[in-house]
Amino acid sequence: MLNYESPLIAYATSLLQDPDRARDAVQDTFIRLCRQDIAKVEASLKSWLFTVCRNRALDMLRKDKRTRPLDDVRWKKIAATDLQPDEHAQREERFSRLMDLLGRLPDNQREVILLKFQQGLTYQEIQQITGLTTGNVGFLIHTGLHRLRTILPDDLR
Repeated sequence: MLNYESPLIAYATSLLQDPDRARDAVQDTFIRLCRQDIAKVEASLKSWLFTVCRNRALDMLRKDKRTRPLDDVRWKKIAATDLQPDEHAQREERFSRLMDLLGRLPDNQREVILLKFQQGLTYQEIQQITGLTTGNVGFLIHTGLHRLRTILPDDLR
């Protein structure tokens, strides 16, 4: 289960825009897993965890009726040991600028792009999590990436 904790927290943070609330959503997800018959969810455990986490995060958003801009997200980053301080600072700046650009996309495009490229999920897994068809997932990813290419400055390409 520890293999899923960090990816779930990152995913929930992208939805909730708050790492503390994301940890709460992930904790609720694992509590629900403990209450499940493991034989029923074992075959699709990864999809099940992301689906439950997504539903919990969306419930929290509906309950609070408040959102914050993507800029307020506190991303937990671990410095790579092979990078010099200036290289690390450049990487952090590029990451921050990319996240700002992702923030310009519609929520559904941003969500599927993060699930695909940040979490490494397949279209089928994204379909199970979001309830979208795999064709719609592909369309949203394609459209979102196309939009990113049009707004992406040359220095981030």
